[in-house]
Amino acid sequence: MPYETPINSKKTGGFALFDSLVQNGTRYIFGYPGGAILPLYDELYFWEEQNLIKHILARHEQGAVHAADAYARATGDVGVCFATSGPGATNLVTGIATAQMDSIPLVVITGQVGRAFIGTDAFQETDIFGITLPIIKHSYVVRDPRKMAQIVAEAFYIAQNGRPGPVLIDIPKDVGLEEFENYTPVRQKDVVQQKGYRFQYKTKRWQIKQALKMIKQASQPLLYVGGGAITSNAADELLELVDLFQIPITSTLMGKGSISNSHKLALGMLGMHGTAYANFSVSECDLLIAVGARFDDRVTGKLDDFACHAQVIHIDIDPAEISKNRIPQLALVGDVKKILQEILKEQVYDSSIDLEQTMPWRKRITRWKQTYPLIVPSSNTTLSPQEVITTVNNIAKNAFFTTDVGQHQMWSAQFLQCDARQWASSAGLGTMGYGLPAAIGIQVAYPDEMVVCITGDSSFQMNIQELGTVAQYNLPVKIVIVNNHWQGMVRQWQQSFYGERYSQSSMEEGAPNFVMLAESYGIKAAKLEKTSNFESELKELLEYPGPTLIDVVVTEDENCYPMVAPGKSNSQMIGVFKRDLQDAN
Repeated sequence: MPYETPINSKKTGGFALFDSLVQNGTRYIFGYPGGAILPLYDELYFWEEQNLIKHILARHEQGAVHAADAYARATGDVGVCFATSGPGATNLVTGIATAQMDSIPLVVITGQVGRAFIGTDAFQETDIFGITLPIIKHSYVVRDPRKMAQIVAEAFYIAQNGRPGPVLIDIPKDVGLEEFENYTPVRQKDVVQQKGYRFQYKTKRWQIKQALKMIKQASQPLLYVGGGAITSNAADELLELVDLFQIPITSTLMGKGSISNSHKLALGMLGMHGTAYANFSVSECDLLIAVGARFDDRVTGKLDDFACHAQVIHIDIDPAEISKNRIPQLALVGDVKKILQEILKEQVYDSSIDLEQTMPWRKRITRWKQTYPLIVPSSNTTLSPQEVITTVNNIAKNAFFTTDVGQHQMWSAQFLQCDARQWASSAGLGTMGYGLPAAIGIQVAYPDEMVVCITGDSSFQMNIQELGTVAQYNLPVKIVIVNNHWQGMVRQWQQSFYGERYSQSSMEEGAPNFVMLAESYGIKAAKLEKTSNFESELKELLEYPGPTLIDVVVTEDENCYPMVAPGKSNSQMIGVFKRDLQDAN
């Protein structure tokens, strides 16, 4: 987009960086300054003065990268974060790994010691390029400021095309300061023309026809949908496919929001803490259509028993995922949305669909849903975590939700209803401390929408300092702490598999007063327990116009069920509300 160059900006490496960021649509940067990156922050001063870009100051670099990550998940744009060299850069590592595991497009910019000092063990020097090689999609060290524009354009293109992921740009201090002449902007379209980058895969028509044939021949088909469907914005195509062929659909943690939970064919999440009916369905289906999913171990359980009676169609943009864990009978490599469009388009030429053939399958699944529903425990004395989360869901309709990791994450996945891109949770890496900075990133992207962070008392303390960012920018995020005074999932595993030896999992001793802590930041806060007024009190707090922290005391020993034990098949769940699982079949 056209804009006026900041008056005080000289043509330096720093200027080239910010010009390229703005040219590539960057509106917000999440970061934390430090010595080696100060030349870039000095340049940032002029760009912020003219409202060309806005920096959000995190309280820890990990908070910055998680905020950028969630910003990308919610918007579909590339998230951008800054950190200085040494400890600033290494504090980003967990967030980079989180984004890589969940295929989130980030451009991560780190300061570095001057070029002459690289390799001398200078103050705050670390080889962040080398450190992050296994957990990043691509990386650069900028040694010539004249190449800055080219590198930034490449980084944005690589981050968001093909299978998305994080890209690192490490910038030595003197590169940001160095002046040069004949600056020329570089855009992503220039990169594609110059370098010949290609992330497009042409699916052959015979493959589309074969997919259709397999779908029509199946008597017990099932759609298994992962994060790739969200990334490619394929929710409309999925819904059309589901309705057209009447195919039941289950999703992973990353695929949440790809179809409404209220749809009659939606089975919710599958896997370790998936619904009983989703897990029975995947165990009994004769055709599994994997859409943007990677057959993760938390989904499959015992891999040899996962959909063991089924033929598999695998649709994914990353060729490396095909046959990595499960060999499909048919692989369609390419953008999920475009492939689904091709399948739907091909169906126009052959309108024959025998829905009677799959009717017994749908009736069977309906019986499972009726027999093994998700249940919300309730008592007269304490709140159950499920009760809290369902009440939040009933009040905060159409909200964006973030979570941390643990029991509350799984209950949120089971009970919350949300649309595509309104759910942000660390799925692949399982990063505690993700929820609060993620809520910050989404609230920055959508200042007028409700953003609710559902967290646990343990996870929340991992990045609790980000309350300072919430307070500084008066971000109206709602923080709901499901407080059971434990590392809940750790306690559950210790109870189930380690002889009830609760080693270092209690969080009661040393726990802060969360209400007083939030109030010390100027944030409205309250502690809620089981009362007849719980729902009205929660509603008032969630509808408060500013930031709010709600510390909800829940049953301490509630476990998250259903649960597939490690090494077991998905049909061998425990805790399905004391019913005999074998009767389900």
